[in-house]
Amino acid sequence: MWLTDSSIGRKLVMSISGVALVLFLLFHATMNIFSITDALFGVEYYNAICKFLGANWYALIATLGLAFLVVVHIAYAFFLEVQNYRARGRQRYAIEGKQPAVEWSSKNMLALGVVILLGIGLHLFNFWGKMQFVEIQHIFGIHVCETALANATNGVLIIKDTFANPVYVVLYLVWLGAIWFHLTHGVWSALHTMGLNNDTWMPRVKCISNVVATLVVLMFAAVVVFYFGVSLAA
Repeated sequence: MWLTDSSIGRKLVMSISGVALVLFLLFHATMNIFSITDALFGVEYYNAICKFLGANWYALIATLGLAFLVVVHIAYAFFLEVQNYRARGRQRYAIEGKQPAVEWSSKNMLALGVVILLGIGLHLFNFWGKMQFVEIQHIFGIHVCETALANATNGVLIIKDTFANPVYVVLYLVWLGAIWFHLTHGVWSALHTMGLNNDTWMPRVKCISNVVATLVVLMFAAVVVFYFGVSLAA
């Protein structure tokens, strides 16, 4: 099959899945900003969103779809990494017309991917495992303590408790740094693969990549830093 057997097909699948994941990151980061407004203005918009996105059928379908996209993106990235390594040795992700500003990230996408994957595991442990997963266990009759079940939709409390720990603050900021480098190359490469690669669009694509990566990371980092500051002020 062309999408799995050819290099161009694999790049296209990875690009489409990558763009979908970036859109999810933009949504997730924007949603998280409401946790700051809740703390500042005494409202509970973020917790309302958490309740809406709990163990409801539509949220579970979206979670499965997101997991599928992550697996596909990682699998195709691995296939392309092996293919590029065999073809060019250590010159990974060599793309004609590659911009100097993304040279370091383009050469270290696999290492960045490993860091990001470890960060995803930590994030699932700290948040998904204490929120939607707890609700799923309850639905299937698996015993969970009443406190954990009551807090499953209290996203602000979980964020506050997590980022009161300076170790998690450092780990998340390192993770976000890796995401920034990954996105500055990944968004550019995805749009390049999808056809925006002429002289007119190349500077625009590069700018879009940097803006998207910076916006996503700054929104996530703002939550980490804000709640760490709240813990210090308490």
